[in-house]
Amino acid sequence: MGEVIKNRYEFVVLFDVENGNPNGDPDAGNMPRIDPESGLGLVTDVCLKRKIRNYVETVKEDAQGYKIYIKEDVPLNRSDRTACENVGIKETDDKKVTEALKKLKKSDPGVDSKLRDYMCENYYDIRTFGAVMTTFVKASLNCGQVRGPAWICQKYRPSDQSGSYHYPCGNHNRKRCRK
Repeated sequence: MGEVIKNRYEFVVLFDVENGNPNGDPDAGNMPRIDPESGLGLVTDVCLKRKIRNYVETVKEDAQGYKIYIKEDVPLNRSDRTACENVGIKETDDKKVTEALKKLKKSDPGVDSKLRDYMCENYYDIRTFGAVMTTFVKASLNCGQVRGPAWICQKYRPSDQSGSYHYPCGNHNRKRCRK
């Protein structure tokens, strides 16, 4: 792996789609996402992150440190369990994994940071975009929370072409890389 991102970089990605659908809305029958005020197509930050994940997955082909955490039709707990295996938990049943993790946390208070560090070392998208690695089920597997250095937001010019830009997701979403 390369060096960790140390500075702030800003860049712009411009693309034009004609007779295509770069970001379909699954809740609307995969129809294109459209800004109701301007009639222009929208591409969400989630779509752009998926395109980056797909690219890295294709180019790196599961190389060490470049696995992808958020995959289609793959439960997140499956990836979380690899972190548990790394700290010595070999169980496969959910309840047994949770019990073993509780016992391990009592004997080793640093196990949470070991789980989080394993996830950061092995999953590209966690290092890049950050992640909340929990299933939100009481007493379930929890690999922690990571804030990634890459922040993606859509920026568009309204239909009046006034020159003023809108930031739909606002500045409150900016994240810094911290462990």
